[in-house]
Amino acid sequence: MLPEFNKSTKDIHISPSVNATVLDLIRGRASEQPEAVALLAPGRPALAYRNLIEQLDAVAGQLSSLGIQRGDRVALVLPNGPEMAVAFLAVAGVATCAPLNPAYSSREFEFYLTDLKVKLLVVEAGSDSPALAVAASLGVQVVELQLSRDAPAGVFSLTGSGRALVDNAGAEEVALVLHTSGTTSRPKIVPLTHANLAASARNIAAGLELTPLDRCLNIMPLFHVHGLIGAVVASLVAGATVICTPGLNTDRVLDWMREFAPTWYTAVPTMHQAILEAARSQAELAGQIGFRFVRSCSSALSPQVGRKLEEVFRAPVIEAYGMTEASHQIASNPLPPGVHKFGSVGVATGDEVAILDEQGEMLPANTLGEISIRGANVMHGYENNPAANASAFANGWLRTGDRGYQDSDGYIFIQARLKEMINRGGEKITPREIDEVLQQHPAVLQAVAFAIPHPTLGEDVAAAIVLRPGQAEAPGDLRRFVAEHLAAFKVPRKIVFIPEVPKGPTGKIQRIGLAEKLKAELEMADQETGGYLAPRNPTEEMLVQIWQEVLGISRVGVADEFLALGGDSIHAAQVLARINERTGGNLTLRDLFATPTIAELASRISGAPQ
Repeated sequence: MLPEFNKSTKDIHISPSVNATVLDLIRGRASEQPEAVALLAPGRPALAYRNLIEQLDAVAGQLSSLGIQRGDRVALVLPNGPEMAVAFLAVAGVATCAPLNPAYSSREFEFYLTDLKVKLLVVEAGSDSPALAVAASLGVQVVELQLSRDAPAGVFSLTGSGRALVDNAGAEEVALVLHTSGTTSRPKIVPLTHANLAASARNIAAGLELTPLDRCLNIMPLFHVHGLIGAVVASLVAGATVICTPGLNTDRVLDWMREFAPTWYTAVPTMHQAILEAARSQAELAGQIGFRFVRSCSSALSPQVGRKLEEVFRAPVIEAYGMTEASHQIASNPLPPGVHKFGSVGVATGDEVAILDEQGEMLPANTLGEISIRGANVMHGYENNPAANASAFANGWLRTGDRGYQDSDGYIFIQARLKEMINRGGEKITPREIDEVLQQHPAVLQAVAFAIPHPTLGEDVAAAIVLRPGQAEAPGDLRRFVAEHLAAFKVPRKIVFIPEVPKGPTGKIQRIGLAEKLKAELEMADQETGGYLAPRNPTEEMLVQIWQEVLGISRVGVADEFLALGGDSIHAAQVLARINERTGGNLTLRDLFATPTIAELASRISGAPQ
């Protein structure tokens, strides 16, 4: 039984001006509560709203003295923390900010600095980032962010700068440029205006009922829209406090929670799982944190993880839905007493959501299609990419690339990214469905289903598994477990065990391309199938004979897979009838597809472990 939550509704006051920039909204808060705490950080004095505005004005003057004007691109290559948060706000106020992942390679920095036509690069004093050499080769000006040891959180200066008159950016000017992930194609530039960011921040703050009493613990990277808008800007627009950490540190995160008493935090599901593991050894402390809620966004949160978070932190878990092109948030589950539907990403928050068919026509409730959006928080279009815009927009709606539906209450349910769907011989399979079943197994900590090439079916299903510490499990057992819950064609043909699921820089699971990343592991799992393996016992001899008769093949090895040999549902029914007749058993289609090789099926029949 889940714990009871505080169901009080808080009064929200956020400027309704549609022409306001993000900085206008924060200035309004500072004028109302100048001494309220804006930023906190481990080991640093607090920064009040009044001092935050002073710092933003100072940095804006320094940037202007370096020749930075409205529309110029300024790249930030900075570690997570209050300086990164303030630098973003300051740059966005007078130019266009391009936050980059500090972990990029020289080749990646060369691409992004060139593609964005960056005029200035900001790095931390003493940095040895490869971005420095790349900037020098490209003729990009570099300035160092100089931090005073005893300065409050977010206070710094830019070396080599002075003070000059500032020409502040307007609401319709681009405040932030980010790239799409580029997993399957060249990354696209997403330009987001102040109006986009302000609309998204207001939507998030209103939906979460943020007030000056709230404190957000930010562990998300600030080169990503989730951390920048979902945590930092939404909090500051509401007059709340942001606790700027260096990023997720499972050894420190519970200590930060105890030290700073946050009322909420937001993260991607893999981070939530890591925090849950950290909380296992400090369950009593975790239950005393006092969160008002916990937010999850940027990828699908399994119901098991969501319910465990609620149990551990004794607070509601609010799953939201976002994408870069929407300035982060699209939809969110409501706080109590609103209805929270696990498995749903909630209802639209500010923008409009529709489900479209392939022709761009709206579909009725409970009908699968492509989730599409429009609204003040949605970008106007990809930069210098008419082909991408032509395919992304339909009748004024931006296609998200996500397949799903809206129920009759307006709650959005996402099946999968369209690019992640597995097409197995015409059968469309949603990987997330397989993930959730595998994660119900007591030995499984994490599971990610993904597509692998198949010579006749086009694609087949594989799964990467991270087992819980001290657990051991055979692939055949896990396949049978899936077969008990899902149709036979959804059962992973290959299962590999890995120590950690490959993730992107923001902690999101990188499902696309996983077959290539895990190529060595898949080959190891496949090594028995490298050549012909003759039957080794009477059961295998019987099965080989049946498969040869039904499939019309003269040579079948015990490591060969039924489907790879051309088997289909009709063949499967014939095979099962003959096996059950000869053994007196009652094998089902699930058994056959869960044990795709003769060796595995023979072990299943004899009851031996696989």
